[in-house]
Amino acid sequence: MSGVAKVSGPPVALSTSSVYPERTPDAFEMAARLGYDGVEVMVYTDPVSQAAEALLRLQDYHQLPIVSVHAPSLLLTQRVWGREPWEKLRKAKDLAERVGARVVVLHPPFRWQREYVRGFETGLAAMAEETDVMFAVENMYPLRAGGSEVVPYAPHWDPTALRAPGARPWRPALRRAAQPAPARRVPRRGGRRGEDQPRADQGGPDGGPGRVAGFRPAAPGRRGRQCQLNRAS
Repeated sequence: MSGVAKVSGPPVALSTSSVYPERTPDAFEMAARLGYDGVEVMVYTDPVSQAAEALLRLQDYHQLPIVSVHAPSLLLTQRVWGREPWEKLRKAKDLAERVGARVVVLHPPFRWQREYVRGFETGLAAMAEETDVMFAVENMYPLRAGGSEVVPYAPHWDPTALRAPGARPWRPALRRAAQPAPARRVPRRGGRRGEDQPRADQGGPDGGPGRVAGFRPAAPGRRGRQCQLNRAS
């Protein structure tokens, strides 16, 4: 890639939400042009962000791995993949597995999602046992207005305060959000630059808070699967 200096260090990925209102293919193009090591796909109303085959074509074309998938858990993506939060997570997990991503990023539940709140920690721990994909819960923040503070998230806005029942003690480790996979070459499956790039045709989400923390709950009886905390610098 001419004009881009490669330096050693942890791989750095670009979230497709960073280019909104541009579309998912535009994010891949920008990431490749600027020299990023990979891409995080934000799932929203853009059909390309939801389609594994379209994402794999973009991955092959730009030679950039998809390191994480952001589930549609934003306020403005409540209708993407239906309204049931666990079904959204299952679909995000399936998409991550199909495109080779190691991480699914999600937000803490909203307070009004009462059933989801009650089963969040145990349900996430159970889902983590079914896959090698890690679930990273984004650390949000309280909202302040007029001298008062409103917390729209539960059980807590900060996932470092959460722990799955029966899990081993956490071993926090500061590192870049979403723990991108080591840089690797992605085999090209055909096509030349400028040909047959998938395009989106709908709108998208908000940009999110910009800081991410994540954990993977370690379910009982599984050695070596410690909870992990990730925080963006």
